[in-house]
Amino acid sequence: MTLLILAYLGGALTLLSPCILPVLPFVLSRSGQPFLRGRLPMLAGMVLTFAAVATLASVGGAWAVRANEYGRYGALALLVVFGLSLLVPKLADTLTRPVVALGNRLVIDGRSAAGASPWASLLLGVATGMLWAPCAGPILGIVLTTAALQGASVQGSLLLVAYATGAATSLAVALGIGGRVFAAMKHSMGAGEWLRRGLGVGVLGGVAAVAIGADVGLLARLPAGGPAQLEQALIARLHKPVPPMRAANDAQPAEAPMLLAAADTGGGFPSRLPVEGRLPSLDGAVKWFNTGPDSAPISRDQLQGKVTLVYFWTYSCINCIRTLPYLRAWADKYKDQGLTVIGVHTPEFAFEKSPENVRRAIGDFKIGFPVAVDSDFRIWHAFNNNYWPAAYFVDARGNIRHHQFGEGDYANSERVIQTLLAEAGRPSASRDVVVPDAQGAQASPDLRHMRSGETYIGYGQASNFVSPGGIRQDASHAYTVGALQLNEWGLKGRWAVGAEQATLDRADGSIVYRFHARDLHLVLGPAADGRAVRFVVKIDGKPPGDSHGTDTDAAGNGAVTQTRLYQLVRQAGTVGEHTFEIRFLDAGAHAYAFTFG
Repeated sequence: MTLLILAYLGGALTLLSPCILPVLPFVLSRSGQPFLRGRLPMLAGMVLTFAAVATLASVGGAWAVRANEYGRYGALALLVVFGLSLLVPKLADTLTRPVVALGNRLVIDGRSAAGASPWASLLLGVATGMLWAPCAGPILGIVLTTAALQGASVQGSLLLVAYATGAATSLAVALGIGGRVFAAMKHSMGAGEWLRRGLGVGVLGGVAAVAIGADVGLLARLPAGGPAQLEQALIARLHKPVPPMRAANDAQPAEAPMLLAAADTGGGFPSRLPVEGRLPSLDGAVKWFNTGPDSAPISRDQLQGKVTLVYFWTYSCINCIRTLPYLRAWADKYKDQGLTVIGVHTPEFAFEKSPENVRRAIGDFKIGFPVAVDSDFRIWHAFNNNYWPAAYFVDARGNIRHHQFGEGDYANSERVIQTLLAEAGRPSASRDVVVPDAQGAQASPDLRHMRSGETYIGYGQASNFVSPGGIRQDASHAYTVGALQLNEWGLKGRWAVGAEQATLDRADGSIVYRFHARDLHLVLGPAADGRAVRFVVKIDGKPPGDSHGTDTDAAGNGAVTQTRLYQLVRQAGTVGEHTFEIRFLDAGAHAYAFTFG
């Protein structure tokens, strides 16, 4: 609802934007017509057409996002045309002539008809909406960007309709005032013409900067003006952002601990665990694993009368990987007493959407409980979840009674399971808690010595990157790196850095990181055609020796054979600060994120 209000207010502010000028003549042509037969149909046509055109634009934007480099070239070409149309009025006239001619024809037809024709007004609104669709401020940009990344949806279309309705409201006010508004706007046309030309030069300059890989971050630091400032103020004041999807780390949210009295697990005593909500639907998974020969989905109704643990994870997340030994142990220990563990695999990276990749990970981690492949985030959104990993503990009546975000607090989580089983009349014969013998990357982290945190390599979330010149987005570039401070990193060799990952374009490229932790992991993928990529790891310029990880040998040798998390360092002895380097002997390696333990 907050976003709908923001979209409506942002649309209302569109009247203050210079790009509304081409629309005003058609709008004001209806100022003398009756509201129900003349002005209202025209405004309705504008709203519907604008929403439809913007939705199509969002679909095209999603295609451009998937098209990656080709989409970028196409976007640059469109920007060149747009910049030239601002700079050269004749070109703009040629491009808009068909729509303007249609609008003028509709105006003439509407005036010549006896009375006010609602159909002529509606068609005039349709044509006006086509002219107005490119007029976008920050709020509309949020809507279109969301639609481009997640795909067009009913929610996105409703937001576009709200935006268009807000603009139609302000235009309705202009209709009521009539020609006086248009007369006042004419006085600004001269200055507006020079402004338009200046914008054209700016657009073409921006295209040139992007094409040569100049630092596009400069544009983001430029202050917005006019209506954009008002829209941004509305966003800051009215909209409290939803926490982004992110991996929950070892530092847990500041929440009051759930205190479980010893009597809670006794028969006949209600527990002190509060009811946090009902178990949402589990519909929407693209595939299920470990549910039987036919891989049939599990429904919410099937879980009635059972204690259920719903666990959100993704297979390259180190926090999730370190939690899995406990999930497996609980599933085995309590399966005969009525506990059902359900894993919901919701991807963080694009490669984790593949059911085949998830199936392979389930086998690698020896997971025997059912897993829903939630690649479209349907179950994630049903739970309103925002963390990897996240565990929701559900009683036999279908009520969520406890949650755990992030790894850790395993003893308390198992006590919750015991409490809910006791409530259901199936008290556990064992009062102890499991202590799995986890090895490799699944072993518990050394929090006392961990001073390095998760670091993304793709420019979408990259931080502490210090190679000279910064990241060149979506472009092949030769990088170098010098001396590093703690938690700084850089690239060597020719890499193409995308939003999610960096791809090595030529053999003999490196990633260097100054870290302080017992364990160092890196999410890596092989070449695009599946070819393995060989690598060599060094610590402070030397082979790791006894400090090698499970995916390297003492000499630091290893190979990227599938897209997953690789443990490259486990320091033996005293944990200290070191410089890590991984050098790839073959081209094509994909690198996504560092994690530590």
